[in-house]
Amino acid sequence: MGKERCSLSFLFGMFCLLAVGQKDGVANIEEYVAQGKVLYAEHCLSCHQEDGGGAGNMNPPLIQTSYVLGDRATLIKVLLNGMSQEEIDGESYYNVMPSFSYLTDTDIAHVLTYVRNSFGNNASAITVEDVAEVRKEDDKR
Repeated sequence: MGKERCSLSFLFGMFCLLAVGQKDGVANIEEYVAQGKVLYAEHCLSCHQEDGGGAGNMNPPLIQTSYVLGDRATLIKVLLNGMSQEEIDGESYYNVMPSFSYLTDTDIAHVLTYVRNSFGNNASAITVEDVAEVRKEDDKR
């Protein structure tokens, strides 16, 4: 009985160690968010601001918006294809967002996971596989 209890405790402990930081198929969500923060500062901050609040009706906020918290493929397509003169949650935004398709699938997964888990947002992670699948579908068109 003592060995069984010890073995079960060991297995439970190993499971807990493996689960720490895991979210939605991403083994280390903290790593995604940390890398995404660096990419956000480099590519997104000037338009969407440090707090993700956007800039009036020029650049949309990234805080609690349906396109950030909603369908992952739609958000990935925004980075891959850019966006212009869109209405988001009833507000119109007039600046053109360029395509960031030159970023790697890993970079896009990191920055979007950061955005979806920062600024008061709490949404599923975006995996490298998610981005690759959307990019592949976009390339077929």
